[in-house]
Amino acid sequence: MVRVVEKSNEETCRLKVIIHGAVQGVGFRPFVYRLATEMKLNGWVSNTSQGVLIEVEGDQQTLHTFISKIHSEKPPLAKILSFEHSFLDPKGFTQFEIKESSDNGEKSVLVLPDVAVCSDCLNDIFNSNNRRYLYPFTNCTNCGPRFTIIQSLPYDRKNTTMKNFPMCEDCEMEYRHPADRRFHAQPNACPKCGPHVELWNSNGNSEATHHQAVLQAAGLLLNGHIVAVKGLGGFHLMCDARNDDVVQKLRTRKYREEKPFAVMFPSLNELQKECEISENEKRLLLSPESPIVLLRSKRKSHCEEHPPDRRSRTGSDAAISSVISEYVAPKNPFIGAMLPYTPLHHILLSLTGIPLVATSGNISDEPICTDEHQAMKKLKSIADYFLVHNRPIERYCDDSIVRIVQGRELVVRRARGYAPLPIQLPMNIEKPILAVGGHLKNSIALAHHNTIFVSQHIGDLETPDSLVTFKKTIQDFHSLYGIVPSQIVHDLHPNYVSTIIAKNDLSQQYPEAMIIPLQHHFAHVFSCMAENELSGTVLGFSWDGTGYGTDGTIWGGECLLIEGEKKSRVGTIRPFKLPGGERAVKEPRRCAAGILLELFGEKCFEHSIEVKNTFLDGERKMIVEMLTKNINSPTTTSIGRLFDAVAALLGVRMKSSFEGQSAMEVEFLALDNSTTESYPIIITESNGLFEWDWRSMITKMLNDIEKRIPKSEIAKKFHNTLSDYIVAMAKKK
Repeated sequence: MVRVVEKSNEETCRLKVIIHGAVQGVGFRPFVYRLATEMKLNGWVSNTSQGVLIEVEGDQQTLHTFISKIHSEKPPLAKILSFEHSFLDPKGFTQFEIKESSDNGEKSVLVLPDVAVCSDCLNDIFNSNNRRYLYPFTNCTNCGPRFTIIQSLPYDRKNTTMKNFPMCEDCEMEYRHPADRRFHAQPNACPKCGPHVELWNSNGNSEATHHQAVLQAAGLLLNGHIVAVKGLGGFHLMCDARNDDVVQKLRTRKYREEKPFAVMFPSLNELQKECEISENEKRLLLSPESPIVLLRSKRKSHCEEHPPDRRSRTGSDAAISSVISEYVAPKNPFIGAMLPYTPLHHILLSLTGIPLVATSGNISDEPICTDEHQAMKKLKSIADYFLVHNRPIERYCDDSIVRIVQGRELVVRRARGYAPLPIQLPMNIEKPILAVGGHLKNSIALAHHNTIFVSQHIGDLETPDSLVTFKKTIQDFHSLYGIVPSQIVHDLHPNYVSTIIAKNDLSQQYPEAMIIPLQHHFAHVFSCMAENELSGTVLGFSWDGTGYGTDGTIWGGECLLIEGEKKSRVGTIRPFKLPGGERAVKEPRRCAAGILLELFGEKCFEHSIEVKNTFLDGERKMIVEMLTKNINSPTTTSIGRLFDAVAALLGVRMKSSFEGQSAMEVEFLALDNSTTESYPIIITESNGLFEWDWRSMITKMLNDIEKRIPKSEIAKKFHNTLSDYIVAMAKKK
């Protein structure tokens, strides 16, 4: 938005500018200072709770050039959302200065995400003549911590966790010098005055400090140990990604049977040896966000139930090989890969020279640890050593995960590098809204005016610790932005933890707020609309594993029509039963049994030898009885559960060790098959609701299995059929 109020054409006048957006912590004030002094303009610039405020005096032509240069030459990390300016009478400024920040008024400035270390700082770190040589907390106005250290707005050192590290004389000189790139860099520090690292053993005793700690940690990693490393937004559990023994040890200790681990590679060159990398993927890996990117591995993917036995690569043999262990991502043709993004990671990886597993430092289903003493308590049974530091982490923030699909960047997990940057809406919201999210993969959002502030990924609300993190994140947003919600939106499911907290805790905290339920799948569609800036009439397909429907059944394969304020469910899939309820979610073979019973009745197991052989005789009898007598067998329309059933029918996955595993493996099967064939689509209609009858597809699929058609072809035909169904429904609506 640009608002221009022309006061006069006097030779000298005063320009007042108010800039909203991501303009704090990016070197914006130093940039304005340098620009104004270069143009010989007098005035001042200041941070406020709303953004950046500038007053500057000069002739109008020069001031218009000043405005133009702000837009064209702004710092690379800055994002201007609105730019208001007006011309006023001059006050007679005699110099240009950076004023003290003001925290008065409504808070609307954007809090920036943490970003990867920049190339200039890397040059400092690896220059033996630089005073920051091998210093793990090097940063400048263009890089470093933001979201994980800020405690309140505006973004000044006194409002961050760096307030306990007074700058030395040299750092203070950089901070005050307009020509220095560390001019007003709030986390500025050096080995003399800043944070430092220590290496602790499993008893919490310090074994080394400063660079010696990093050296010893690198040696431990090379020798097959697991090291918990404190980073920007929490701990990583790290180990040699080539060493089968230590990767399996990490899986055992973390109770993470098969879910893939992320891998941090020392360089792009090393990563290119292992993975196929497109230009878009390369750009992401090297971007300031520096997320985990899902890359296609160059090694042949294995479809066996377990990875093949191999000679364990340990010791000196490990130092020669650069091949990633099969146990990093079992049966998965992709690797979640990232490059070092903090100075500490760069130094550590330069010393090891090998790819390292870098998985979240937590116990399964809990948030990642952010404090070294908490990590000692929680991770003692997993890590052999702890590489810690004394810069406090204000809030946890996991690594983001991104995938390129059809040339488009899709964020799978939105956290470091992305959160809490907002989504801009095409309309204005009159009353602030707090949305508390679902039960799994939770995140929260706060909508105000035309902006939605989206939190970092919180995770599954399965444990007391995750509940504490959930509540703290809500409080964080309230503290940072000072916004009191008038409406609190929760999932329709009555037993979700987020729902219970919204109805109880939050309704007491904000007694004036309306508590509003919203059905799970409509929330998904509205989210997609906001992210893609869609309005008006939208036909959305919301497919997942579980969502509480308005009729009390489990939805998950819904076609939803949004028409302005009106929303309706216009399509779904034929329902089927899940024997065992929640247990069926973890056992695709049970989903297959529910599908087969719909087709063949009590003789269902005779039509799939793969599924039949995974049950004992007594189990098969029990499941048939459960299904026919409606004993703990809820009805679902979930396409996630349909994927589970297909995985079991294909013999790909009978029991899952993590959510989405069976669907992933069906997708992996289909990846390299080029068939364009699909199964027949039959859609019926009753009372205005269209229903896809999948029975003809499953019947044809069973025929293909009996004919020994390649599983990859069957999986691809299944995916093609899903696409056909979307097109068919779109044509009907």
